[in-house]
Amino acid sequence: MQTPIRQRVASIVQKPEVKRLLTAQEIIDREDRFGGRHFKLLPVVLTRGQGVFLWDVEGKKYLDFLAGFVAVSQGHCHPRLVKTMRDQAEKLTHTSRAYYTEPLGALSEYLTNLFGWDRFIPMNTGVEAGDTALKLARRWAYRTKKIPSNRASILFAKGNFWGRSLAAVSSSTDPNCCTDFGPFMPLFDTVPYDDLKALESKFKADPNICAFMMEPIQGEAGVIVPTEGYLRGVGELCTKYNILWIADEVQTGLGRTGDRLAIDHEKQRPDILILGKALSGGMYPVSGVLADEQIVFGLETGSRGSTFAGNPIGAAVALEAVKILAEEKLAENAKNLGKILRVELEKLPKDIAREIRGRGLLAGVLVNKEIADGWDVCLRLRDAGLLSRPAHGQIIRISPPLTITEDQLREGIHILTSTVLSY
Repeated sequence: MQTPIRQRVASIVQKPEVKRLLTAQEIIDREDRFGGRHFKLLPVVLTRGQGVFLWDVEGKKYLDFLAGFVAVSQGHCHPRLVKTMRDQAEKLTHTSRAYYTEPLGALSEYLTNLFGWDRFIPMNTGVEAGDTALKLARRWAYRTKKIPSNRASILFAKGNFWGRSLAAVSSSTDPNCCTDFGPFMPLFDTVPYDDLKALESKFKADPNICAFMMEPIQGEAGVIVPTEGYLRGVGELCTKYNILWIADEVQTGLGRTGDRLAIDHEKQRPDILILGKALSGGMYPVSGVLADEQIVFGLETGSRGSTFAGNPIGAAVALEAVKILAEEKLAENAKNLGKILRVELEKLPKDIAREIRGRGLLAGVLVNKEIADGWDVCLRLRDAGLLSRPAHGQIIRISPPLTITEDQLREGIHILTSTVLSY
């Protein structure tokens, strides 16, 4: 005769619990119930990705025209990245920067040789890399330029976006980013983007400016491409006034605009380069800063660090991700398909699509608000099998994985233009 305990054990063995799969709405409701409300999510629950495609929990397939805010340039679950992560995870995942590991040195050597700066400082996220660039600039200001202590100021382009830390929002001109987060970082100032006269006026007025930080193409501001010659002019003015030029290429770098870097369009070399997002193909948070020794060596032991920055998994994945970009010629693909994209989008009526912006496969369609709401357009695109999000309400982002083929791009363009014309 079985004891009560044995009866209960037998019952459990005989009748295993079957876990019920949640519906899409249940998943949405749970996140809304227990998470924050600081991000407006498109109502779709994704469960799988491969290449340029995503699938939701109900099995519906979508073309991805956002690419994880351009982090997934190499395509979802690229087999080389999956293998690299798996192989490294089976050997060594994390040690902190207290010790040397092989992958970080390999990544640093590859990046410095590829881009032509002396040193690479790894971080995790774009905002951390931006903050690192500012610390480098201020150390240089006091120790090389000899600006009086605590007087070094930093200039930013209006419309900038490099994250949402307190330092980042201190430089922001977007009310959504900075309202009710003060007091702000002192000695941060802004200047109109794509305005060399205004920039030189600022440089002349304040001898304590140590750096100018800007995006070669402003992404979050609405895919704002500066006029030809602006980047060259920025470089010349920074050299003239002995001010460090910090180029934020977290979004625009690594092939996205049709060149290896967006600054390559005008053959420029800033003093400090910030990379992120596609640096790891969306597989792991990896960012970093490239600069020459006279700037990098301003940070000595203890002045900068991060627990996870440069860890073996991140470094191994980033190295493979950058190799994929080069070996699969994804910058060239972005340049060629970007031309097709622009030609096709320019066919949209101007009373509906007010403006087509962008370069390469970083583009945006400014939709006439009197005709259609940008969020509603993205909902209709979702229903038609394409995923994107609006920037600043009315600009439909177009930034698919750089592995996209011409046929896939044309399919996405057809969905986009048909949806816009349906209004």
